[in-house]
Amino acid sequence: MDFWRTVLVLFRRWYITVPAFVATLGLAGAAYSVVPVEYQSVGVLVLTTPLSGGTESTDAQHPNPVINPLMNFDQSLALTASIVIQQLNTPESAASLGVTPGDTTTYLVTNGSTNPELLQTGPFIFVQGTAPSPQAAQDIAERVSVLAGQVLDQRQTELNAPASTHINVQVVVPPTAGVPLVGSPMRAAAAAGALAALASLAAVYGFESLMTHRRRRRASRLLADGSGATALGVTSQRAPGAEPVGPRRVLHEVGDR
Repeated sequence: MDFWRTVLVLFRRWYITVPAFVATLGLAGAAYSVVPVEYQSVGVLVLTTPLSGGTESTDAQHPNPVINPLMNFDQSLALTASIVIQQLNTPESAASLGVTPGDTTTYLVTNGSTNPELLQTGPFIFVQGTAPSPQAAQDIAERVSVLAGQVLDQRQTELNAPASTHINVQVVVPPTAGVPLVGSPMRAAAAAGALAALASLAAVYGFESLMTHRRRRRASRLLADGSGATALGVTSQRAPGAEPVGPRRVLHEVGDR
């Protein structure tokens, strides 16, 4: 019942509904055009152990066996990847890459989950670069990938790990060409359209309430001074069987006028 009553009000006040609808479309289009489109580039790195493993033999007569790096994954590599991820996401690392707070060019380094501290994903490092242009997004992703190898080497050097045991960074997926992210403009347009639609509905109902209030106040004033029936052209005398003049009849006549 309320739904059809709302539709009836919208149709009756079409001279307000139509301009409000056009304004809603214009506002949504303006929001979509104002919000800039961002581009994202994604790269994937993996940490691997050296061929001789994570130990160095001190006896030349009994060297360490040669191990395939792709068959030597363990939890220590996942932990090392988490350490690198944590350092890459620090403000100091961002500053070294020329990324400042509030800049349109940003990056994010994760292990594939929303919580970098989780180690279930293994020794993978996912790099996401976001920028106003495709080339800028790919450039920042490439620079972060290079910085990941530098951070890993610095950490191992500080721990005096033998060079032959250093963990290596392998590029699984090179930073891709930047692809547009249309989510932000679409969300802005949807939000602007929803707000404008609500404002249009409020305007229609506000106008309807104002007109109803004015009709009732006019009818009440005419009835109060005793001249309502005369002002409306209705006499107190009526023919047999005619409808009596009362408040309902007066309100009806005022509404029609």
